[in-house]
Amino acid sequence: MAYLGAFYRTYAMDFCGFGESGKKRETYAVQDFVGLVNQFMEQLGIVHAPLVGHSMGGTVSLSVAIKHPERVSKVVVVGSPIVGSSLAPLLKVSGYRPVAFLLFNMMGPFRAFMKYYYSRAICSDPRFPAMMDRDLSRTTVESFLLSISSLRRTDLRPMLDQIKVPALGMYGHKDKIVHPLQWQPMQQGIVGSRIEHFPNAGHFPMLEEPAEFSKRLKAFLDEPLPA
Repeated sequence: MAYLGAFYRTYAMDFCGFGESGKKRETYAVQDFVGLVNQFMEQLGIVHAPLVGHSMGGTVSLSVAIKHPERVSKVVVVGSPIVGSSLAPLLKVSGYRPVAFLLFNMMGPFRAFMKYYYSRAICSDPRFPAMMDRDLSRTTVESFLLSISSLRRTDLRPMLDQIKVPALGMYGHKDKIVHPLQWQPMQQGIVGSRIEHFPNAGHFPMLEEPAEFSKRLKAFLDEPLPA
């Protein structure tokens, strides 16, 4: 955002249950977040804009382009699952209530494991363990459980052909969170979609290859919309 903010007006939105947004909701499904993006844009008077989403945020961005096409001028996804079954096994089992509650009841050891071991396996940026620990501290068990459970059941393939705006997928070949070949159903399903590959990055190419990532993202956003 610091880079793109020099050229564009940028907005960041925390989904409910995460970050600094409210925590008290009955559901945290992908479709809830789709409605949240629509409401966010409505409240701020944003008629339409490019959406850029990482991981589940990209799945939500594609879903907004399907359900609210008038809102989206372009869509970019980064390491996002098109099919929820592509999530890493550890993440998928976290979407089951007993496992999620076990992890959160053991939050100290769980956060230590994520911070000192697992996070190092998924991102080479030395800042990442502290970032992950901070994000986990702001997440509730219900939002974690229900959002992952919803994402695991998501399959956008039958609806991708409804997306008519320019679409870009950015995928790291070493991704251990989402299967690194999830760019394939995106490319097959969205006519004219473009894929940017990062052979040396994992789930967070924006952290592992920031200069190249920002360059490619800006180039896509700068392109004029088709007439």
